[in-house]
Amino acid sequence: MLPFSNEFFTRKLFTVPSLPLHRLPCPRETHFWYIVPDEVNSTSLLNHYLNIISPCERRAVLRINGDKQQKCALLARALVRTTLSRYMQCKIMPQSLSFSKNRYGKPQLIWQHEGWIPPCLHFNISHTSSLVACGVTVDLQVGIDIEDKQRTLKHDVLSFARRFFSPKEIEFLCGLTDPVIQHQECIKLWTLKFQEAYVKALGRGFSAAPFRNFTLSHEAKDCIRVLEPRVAVEVHSDSENLTENWEFATVDLSTHYGAICVKKAGDMEGNGNDSLMVKVWKTIPFIEDERIF
Repeated sequence: MLPFSNEFFTRKLFTVPSLPLHRLPCPRETHFWYIVPDEVNSTSLLNHYLNIISPCERRAVLRINGDKQQKCALLARALVRTTLSRYMQCKIMPQSLSFSKNRYGKPQLIWQHEGWIPPCLHFNISHTSSLVACGVTVDLQVGIDIEDKQRTLKHDVLSFARRFFSPKEIEFLCGLTDPVIQHQECIKLWTLKFQEAYVKALGRGFSAAPFRNFTLSHEAKDCIRVLEPRVAVEVHSDSENLTENWEFATVDLSTHYGAICVKKAGDMEGNGNDSLMVKVWKTIPFIEDERIF
């Protein structure tokens, strides 16, 4: 059990700076925030994070076994609350935010405040044992995922691909002779498509996602560190329109790949001229922000 859980009711008063305000994402823009858990080592700060999450969230965090897992769960909840509050100009404090989940478990904000109309924020979270991330948009549904670049697959890359990927994606992976590159590209596709990004943006659960009905490919073959600017989507069969009006992007976070899936705005459906824009920050809530790109 982590020290902060034992000290929660006996801690000394810890004074933190006020949360800095942050401008809203522009139309067609996603803001991507992440925390490196190993860089958050202050017991007092962790106790403060415990104080800004709900009693239900606090109990859930303290029930988790394993120090790393417990810490990441706390950081994920603190990151969501502090980030959303900043976009509201702190008119609603982190501890006052309320959330619900749809039938598939996708979280969303509940507005319970009169006299002020908040921005229509959409968000999604993802975390591994070594990174915690939150994506935020205005008016547009969003899903994100992060995966460690060194993640090992339970099955051979191509055996795994043949179970879930589209024929063209399988063909692409088969054409990569370098096993390291093949593994990297498989992880990118997995992160974009089969993990949280698309599934959670869709908000219908893993079993309802039509994975084999569309193909993803990076239009920019030279992967720059910031953003592979466009992920092309080729739809093969989409009777429910579950893929055609979504945009995908990847970000390279040094040790991890980040994936973002956003529903296109109504005025750009079917229009490929305007690509998704992404801005990325590394943060320790209440302490510091670093603009990455």
